[in-house]
Amino acid sequence: MKLSDLIINDVKPINDNNKVSDLQLLFNQLTYSHIPIKNDNNEFIGSLFETDVHCFEGQKPIIDYAHALENFHVKRTTLWLDVLEAFARNSSNIMPVLDENNKYLGYYELNDVISLFGESPFFIDPGGILVIEKGINDYSFSEISQIVESNNGKLLGAFVSKMKNDVVQVTLKIGNASLNEIIQTFRRYSYNIVSGHEDDSYNQSLKERSDYLNKYLNM
Repeated sequence: MKLSDLIINDVKPINDNNKVSDLQLLFNQLTYSHIPIKNDNNEFIGSLFETDVHCFEGQKPIIDYAHALENFHVKRTTLWLDVLEAFARNSSNIMPVLDENNKYLGYYELNDVISLFGESPFFIDPGGILVIEKGINDYSFSEISQIVESNNGKLLGAFVSKMKNDVVQVTLKIGNASLNEIIQTFRRYSYNIVSGHEDDSYNQSLKERSDYLNKYLNM
């Protein structure tokens, strides 16, 4: 399914000359965090946040609160990862969609876009999940790909999942290979293995040797 097929038009933008009470009533009937607003020229001018709207005076026109409009949106041609980023950046569960001429087309719902993400090979193809970390100036995706592929693995997806104190964590999904050999190679390249995995026999071997040593010392 194409992302643009998920555009919804059930809720039309509210005119900025309407009363705030009209918008408050609409929010009471819906579960959206924002409602799109248009002007007299039928142009999209931004969205208003539910919490803000319930603090406004109901008898005033919406245009009196134009300063509270949030002008986030995406284009019909925006890639779905960028759409997800826009949702997260604006803490919204509704995302206005404009065409190439900035004409309002409708909106995306967050749950619909997330479900599309769930159809990607990263989630549905079989494989193992591995989380690695290294210094922010020391890692590279080309090196990560080379390590995986040199061990006959297939990289199904990779993304930076955490960044703190000059250390980056990268989450990988790898198919067509045992993770154990890949893990050992990452260690040789000075990557720290964050996630545990049942194929990680190196850690298991160390644990067994440690347990044996402790048992011997306590005899």
